[in-house]
Amino acid sequence: MPTEPDTIELSHQELRDIAGYAADCAGRVLSLFEQSHPADTRPRDAIDAARTFAGGAPRTAELRKRAWAAYKAAAEAASPAAADAARAASHAAAAAYLHPKASAHQVKHILGAAAHAARAQELAHAADAAEPASGEGRHLAAQTLEWARRQAPAAVTTVLGRLPAAPPGGGRVGEFLRTLDAALRA
Repeated sequence: MPTEPDTIELSHQELRDIAGYAADCAGRVLSLFEQSHPADTRPRDAIDAARTFAGGAPRTAELRKRAWAAYKAAAEAASPAAADAARAASHAAAAAYLHPKASAHQVKHILGAAAHAARAQELAHAADAAEPASGEGRHLAAQTLEWARRQAPAAVTTVLGRLPAAPPGGGRVGEFLRTLDAALRA
């Protein structure tokens, strides 16, 4: 009986295209972080590093360092929307470290920035992170996912086609991840 491969093909250009896409997704919500933390440049630095890599720079330890710094900024954020905006930035820089493993977890590296951007938009219009978002918040999240679907370069859909579908779990961000994954595979 044939088995699924353990690895997938993954070119440097595909990594660059995916990182650039993730940076664009995160950049759409960066202001949600910067409004409450104007002096904290860690998420912007992560997005800039992803864009620099996408433009042809080498994948360096500095890129990984900036991804982690944005992740730490998310943990220190004053609001849930700002935290998800910083997580989107962290995912943008981390997209350059997508592994050539045939694992559903790798879908998060490709679409994590878009999913967190959608959640940031949704939370920006919620009275409380534990409460459902307002109609406007849900609408903005859906618009963000639709934008991400339309803007996805060929490398995103090509690489997703080599991977299993997005994994279960992950709360609302996981729902967004699976929604976008399914739309891009359709």
